[in-house]
Amino acid sequence: MPEIIRGGFHHIDLNVTDLAASRRVYGTLLEFLGYTQVKDQGGYEWDLRIGEGRGASLGLLQCAPAEAGHRHHRYAPGLHHLAWRADSREDVDRLYALLVERGIKVLDPPAHYPQYSGDYYAVFFEDPDGMKLELVFAPGWI
Repeated sequence: MPEIIRGGFHHIDLNVTDLAASRRVYGTLLEFLGYTQVKDQGGYEWDLRIGEGRGASLGLLQCAPAEAGHRHHRYAPGLHHLAWRADSREDVDRLYALLVERGIKVLDPPAHYPQYSGDYYAVFFEDPDGMKLELVFAPGWI
């Protein structure tokens, strides 16, 4: 039986207003990180397989039509942002270049953030609904 990482995330599903526009952002990020798209009807889903019975999944679902006029507000109750791990500073820089190449909105280009932890290096960007996303290299922190 494979080792299960108790307490680790199994999956995250996000409601989005425009599936195609969100797929462009999340597909760029997740495929860069080694996720594989496993669903493309009625929404999108990407899986990261670490081993049998282990990994993570992120899905995009069409939001309810009555909610389509709302943007994400990261300072309201709910999710502030999502962050993924990078292998190195160069990994962060490579994603940044890909984001710029694909016209994805960058909030803050790669930089060192010692106020978060000594070696914290990250790029911050945004999905079409205003959700803040991050790729971070922070060795020694979690």
